[in-house]
Amino acid sequence: MNEETARCFDEIVFTATDGLSLYARDYQAISAGEAGKAAVICLAGLSRNSRDFHHFAIAVRERTGRRVVAIDYRGRGRSAWDDNKANYNIATECGDVLSALSALSVDRAVFVGTSRGGLILHVLASSRPDLMAGAILNDIGPVIEPAGLREIARYLNRGERPRDWTQAEGILRTTHGANFPVLSDEDWRDMAEAVYVEKDGGIHADFDPAIAQHLLTLDFESPLPNLWAQFEAFGKMPLMAISGEHSTLLSAQTLAEMSRRHPGLRRHLATGQGHAPLLHRRDVFSAVVDFIQSI
Repeated sequence: MNEETARCFDEIVFTATDGLSLYARDYQAISAGEAGKAAVICLAGLSRNSRDFHHFAIAVRERTGRRVVAIDYRGRGRSAWDDNKANYNIATECGDVLSALSALSVDRAVFVGTSRGGLILHVLASSRPDLMAGAILNDIGPVIEPAGLREIARYLNRGERPRDWTQAEGILRTTHGANFPVLSDEDWRDMAEAVYVEKDGGIHADFDPAIAQHLLTLDFESPLPNLWAQFEAFGKMPLMAISGEHSTLLSAQTLAEMSRRHPGLRRHLATGQGHAPLLHRRDVFSAVVDFIQSI
């Protein structure tokens, strides 16, 4: 990331309720007038971090003028790792989001939740709907397909350590390329820089390995718990669901039931993408911005 790009956000360090140090990127509103609009809060996937949203945040800020915030939950990115590995759960991470909102003085926002981030939004909707002006669920719903989660568990626990950034990009292409045929060389480079970090003389996946190891304890032969009760809490608030054309985590059946239960649900198919779609690609971005501007 060059110096000019890095200046477009403030780095915020704050503490969780249990004292753990957490991190967020704050892309400030363009003007005082725009600051009055609902901010956009971005929540990343299971092992991912705020860097996933960098290009998306810049584009949303430029198009809408709004403040955009991207959060690192505990154990990811620049937030501290938790010694108590049992705290890597959706309820605790929802608490991390609440801590971020308090630290950043955000009292109402449009939330964008990718994968794990969308599950956190189910919990937030059922506990603090007053904070939510609207929500975007990126390739996630109340039902997770076991086959898709099993595949995530497999590749996150391979423990591959690239020798250099070229190999890091190659690992991602090998793992995800078949499901993301539309991605450009630049997209793959950006993904590598979001997923990996250079530290201790090497290149490492930027999350606590305990987060991935927990997936190995799941019984993929039995139905996974669903969040339909929490989904009902989205009620009549503006809601959008993005699905990857090649997603293995969000099924057409789940999407159809989401539409039945929330008749106002906006849906958008991210063609040429799998789990989870990049939001800054033009076709997806246009749909997302239209939704945000409607709130």
